[in-house]
Amino acid sequence: MTRAALFDVDGTLVDTNYLHVTTWWEAFRQAGHTVAMPAIHRAIGLGSDDLVGHLLGPGRDTEQDARISAAHSALYATYFDRLSPHDGAAELLRALAERGWTVVLATSASGTELAALRRALDADDVISGTAGADDVEQGKPAPDQIHHAREIAGADSEESVYIGDSVWDMKAATGASVAAVGLLSGGIPRADLEAAGAVEIHDSPAALLARIDSGVIGRLHP
Repeated sequence: MTRAALFDVDGTLVDTNYLHVTTWWEAFRQAGHTVAMPAIHRAIGLGSDDLVGHLLGPGRDTEQDARISAAHSALYATYFDRLSPHDGAAELLRALAERGWTVVLATSASGTELAALRRALDADDVISGTAGADDVEQGKPAPDQIHHAREIAGADSEESVYIGDSVWDMKAATGASVAAVGLLSGGIPRADLEAAGAVEIHDSPAALLARIDSGVIGRLHP
């Protein structure tokens, strides 16, 4: 029986959330918008189009959306060669693979950004596939990416777990009837993750690795 360990990447496995906050803030500023950094932080995890709409609202000039997203992408790309994985991230993926789990990434990143994240993570040897932003019609909090990642793994929802750091991750997993495990590594409060559907929460990938044979993962272990 296939067991699928599905992972978000930004903030969950690679320490990028605050880089995204800073570069989104600057992208909005260049377009003439002042958006508070805490609001941007809480929106990280949404796809670019959804993030802009979420923060600027339906009354915005939508002709700016593509320019704002492009500015963010260009600013964030300057950090590609300096991205760092969270402690224990690659080791967690390898430990799961050694235990017979199929590891798939389900992320709002795509293209060169996703490639940079995978280089930083340096665990391609145990990653079986990726459900990126370009692979689905709707990004998180819609469950599409979780469904697609699970299909890549060939696992049923009750045989899968999704590990993420944002409210949007927890909502997407819950909507896909997949157990949602939250990590505090992205800076989102524990209470927010619990309210969004997390069934358990760990401080970091390293903390989850230390408890890999207990909790949700332990119960689903083949």
